[in-house]
Amino acid sequence: MVPEMPEPDRDADHTPDRTPDRAQARDTDVERRRKRALFLRELNEAKELRERVQPRRARVARLRQQMRMRTFRW
Repeated sequence: MVPEMPEPDRDADHTPDRTPDRAQARDTDVERRRKRALFLRELNEAKELRERVQPRRARVARLRQQMRMRTFRW
């Protein structure tokens, strides 16, 4: 007969240090929103720079986007 192995403690991973509390969750949400806002600002800045550097391509891209939006069905 094979001796029975003890079952591992399933609650060992759920220590109070590892469970995020509401304050920590809010902090991560605030941090995520801050990073997203920064990303969107930089993205808009890059688009404006592209329009200044390559106005013809930017205009054509804008017209293509408008055409896509006109033909898109909600």
